Amino acid sequence: MNTFRTYLIITLIVFSGILLQCKNADKNHSDIKNESMIETKLPITEAIFGQTKDDESIEEYTLKNENGVELKVITYGGRITSLKVPDNKGSFENVVLGFDDLEAYEADNPFFGALIGRFGNRIANGKFTLDGKEYALAQNDGKNHLHGGVQGFDRVVWKASPMEGEEDSTLKLTYFSKNGEEGYPGNLNVTVVYTLTGDNTLEVTYEATTDETTIINLTQHAYFNLTGDFSNDILNHKLVLDADAYLPVDATLIPTGEIRPVENTPFDFRNAKTIGQDISVENEQLKRGQGYDHCWVLNGEQGDMRFAASAYDENSGRMMEIYTTEPGIQFYSGNFLDGTLPMPDGGKYEHRTGFCLETQHYPDSPNQDKFPSVVLKPGEKYNTKTTFKFSVK
Repeated sequence: MNTFRTYLIITLIVFSGILLQCKNADKNHSDIKNESMIETKLPITEAIFGQTKDDESIEEYTLKNENGVELKVITYGGRITSLKVPDNKGSFENVVLGFDDLEAYEADNPFFGALIGRFGNRIANGKFTLDGKEYALAQNDGKNHLHGGVQGFDRVVWKASPMEGEEDSTLKLTYFSKNGEEGYPGNLNVTVVYTLTGDNTLEVTYEATTDETTIINLTQHAYFNLTGDFSNDILNHKLVLDADAYLPVDATLIPTGEIRPVENTPFDFRNAKTIGQDISVENEQLKRGQGYDHCWVLNGEQGDMRFAASAYDENSGRMMEIYTTEPGIQFYSGNFLDGTLPMPDGGKYEHRTGFCLETQHYPDSPNQDKFPSVVLKPGEKYNTKTTFKFSVK
């Protein structure tokens, strides 16, 4: 009997030890899993980029995904300063034009990498009428108003909130535009969110609300060169624009109001062709823009997320595809780059070494009744989205 009792006690002790080991193993596995979850969060780094002339500190945020794609954004103008993506050999290079110091961004420059607002593109004579009242804006492009004025959203300091994720990294930028700023009515709360996803896509989401009826048209003004070598021009990039029509412009680059078919014109990019193929042909519209500087009327329904454009560099194999909810896209072929602006690694940005594809509402929409509305009223939310997907082939 004593022998049996001793055997039973020993058995219970051994069994308890096994249970304890299993419990500890489960705890260790859980700890490892939790640590792994923490480790998989993609870090967002922050650094001081510089001090403005008004002694405001400007931060630079770096977002990076698990594939090695890297995005840099500064709080001055919400500008994209660098976007590194791989070529078909796996080499990562920056594909957006920019500067390496704040002083160059504060000086005169063609909106490199900037967020544009309150109104992207041109407004004729710097004037528009809303609810029977005429508003006067800065005439900062000849007699016209361009990209929000003298102190547009490209030249303000945005508040940044980084949000690390397991697969995506996000940078939220906010700005409060006061009633009367640059002549626009209403206090406007603006949010722009940059998200770098695990499939090498840059998502840009725009939101805004107002306390007074106003107009709004936000866009992103990055200049791309998919070769990764800014000494190359962009004329050999193959471009597709999913648009059956475009907006002809007058001598000051204001739309005439006509929506003109692209068929049998140099503006037909429905099938891939190089940017340089027709850029020098005899055409009054190309003369006025000194190349391409026009808005295309995108196919599909405004508000639906749909394919808008693609660009492809054959030598590097880099492909960029753009999807958007916007009704139009401004294609600008870098016509006014003239060799005066410095590149970060030495040299100058020469003629047509970058191109822009700015998703947006049509230029001069406040003065053109036939164009989609850009009016935002109290209680409404402005909400648009554009994505830039990078791949190789």
